[in-house]
Amino acid sequence: MSLSVIILTFNAEATIAATLASAALVSDDIHVVDSGSTDGTLALIAASGATLHQHPFENYGAQRNWAIETLPLKHGWQLHLDADERLSDDLARQIKALRDAGFPGPIVGYHLPRLVRFMGRELKHGGFYPTWHMRLFKTGQGRCENRKYDQHFLCDGPTTQIHAPMIDDLRMSLTEWTARHNRWSDAEADEIEQASHAEGLVKPDMSGDPIQKKRALRGWYNKAPLFLRALLLFLYRYVARLGFLDGTPGLIYCVLQTFWFRFLVDAKLYERRAARGDRS
Repeated sequence: MSLSVIILTFNAEATIAATLASAALVSDDIHVVDSGSTDGTLALIAASGATLHQHPFENYGAQRNWAIETLPLKHGWQLHLDADERLSDDLARQIKALRDAGFPGPIVGYHLPRLVRFMGRELKHGGFYPTWHMRLFKTGQGRCENRKYDQHFLCDGPTTQIHAPMIDDLRMSLTEWTARHNRWSDAEADEIEQASHAEGLVKPDMSGDPIQKKRALRGWYNKAPLFLRALLLFLYRYVARLGFLDGTPGLIYCVLQTFWFRFLVDAKLYERRAARGDRS
């Protein structure tokens, strides 16, 4: 096999077994970077035969780049997954076909579409699918951008897309989910305030790859008025993009992810600016 897999974990006993099983469909070299799990995650990793590495967590970008730079990968291509992400059967077949063909041609990276499964329901409306991520690339050609939140991988060279999804199976409680998003809202507020000074990021480009287009749209969003933009984004996703068709789980996800989280980011930006005497 010519593909290694890297998985990040922390207290992921509800999902890590499925993630490891799907990774084993495409690779014989699976590495898990854990940041101090205290539940049954480590036992499940040991039972799978994957190689475990422990490394303190700073942020996702730093953790991913540490893995890229440090792990003794056997193969020349690498696939990156979170502990709650697994390959769909179709995606595993397509990756295996590319692997077995030696990843032919000039392509050095593949964007994969993420399909969120929330409260047991796949969210196919609201503009949540597909959400593209660069996760499969040739070793030496990819790295994670230097962001505290919503990090993406950058790839040096030509890239393309695989259209079969990876499933992001969110099984954590809403208590944990909102606690994590509360922490991430601080990181996102940091990123917005430091955007003009940041380096090594995905370049916004509406004519570029899917991640560059998303980053360009995010730039326009960040120029809109605080608080109003969160409400408009919720209405766009839930009404205009038919998010209501995903039932009650879709409503909960859309309110929390699109409105509450983005409103919380704006509230923290407002708080910081007020403390500096800047009410804009």
